[in-house]
Amino acid sequence: MTSCDDPGPDALTGLRPRLPSPLQEVLDGRFERRGVRLLLKRDDLIHPDLVGNKWRKLAPNLSAAAGRTLLTFGGAYSNHLRATAAAGRLLGLDTVGVVRGQELAGRPLNPSLTRCAADGMRLHFVDRSTYRRKAEPETLAAVLRAADAEDAYVVPEGGSNAAAVRGCRRLGRELAGRADVAAVACGTGGTLAGLAAGLGAGGRALGVPVLKGGFLSGDIRALQREAFGGPRGDWSLDDRFHFGGYGRTTPELEAFAADFEQRHGLPVERLYVAKLLYALVALAEEGAFRRGSTVAAVITGRPFT
Repeated sequence: MTSCDDPGPDALTGLRPRLPSPLQEVLDGRFERRGVRLLLKRDDLIHPDLVGNKWRKLAPNLSAAAGRTLLTFGGAYSNHLRATAAAGRLLGLDTVGVVRGQELAGRPLNPSLTRCAADGMRLHFVDRSTYRRKAEPETLAAVLRAADAEDAYVVPEGGSNAAAVRGCRRLGRELAGRADVAAVACGTGGTLAGLAAGLGAGGRALGVPVLKGGFLSGDIRALQREAFGGPRGDWSLDDRFHFGGYGRTTPELEAFAADFEQRHGLPVERLYVAKLLYALVALAEEGAFRRGSTVAAVITGRPFT
């Protein structure tokens, strides 16, 4: 790699990401009346197949894999599995997706897993107990043997490891000096860990977890230790906007997302982006952002079609 943040040009020839991603101002009365400026960091436009933070997290790992089979983990509707499968197709790499839920092995594939298989990913289903223990060395070794992928380069669930966090630091650098608060929806926390590190002095990163449980703070601290040797940046989490947990939505959230799409002409992905935008509107109305400040929302994905 050319640096610890960016993959070398030879490794990812032809993918041609759009970097830095566009920064778009939107006029929204819910922010304007509070004296707050809203920007959208359009990471959904980085690449048509490796969308948003998936490019930033996967690209360093793709370089590190150096042509080896890539094995990773995810649920039946995982955006990360789809992005990894697409990367394999584009780069001519073999990919293996370890899918949570042995009971799914005998069922027709859902549209998300169908896309993975069409992109050449070999799917390996494991029971949920094994999946929960996948980070344990003995369990991981057994999974690799069972998947006939003992020599594979392993990327964790959600793509969040030290390489990914360092890749996401560039996101913070692209926003440094452009926003007082940079906000992102969080699944495994890797994007927030890197974003906060890249913002530098004066910038604050805000994470909106899409899972229940309140466990992400420790995970983010661990990721920053692994990536940088210790804590980096000013960041915080607001756990109030998961709408029931990962993959869950409500009629209220659906109505909000449809209204935002109509107001601003932006296709709103429901499982991450809608929750982020809803949170920012709620926080603005609570007076959480000082008058005269600028808030940047990182658009990490687009609706799956």
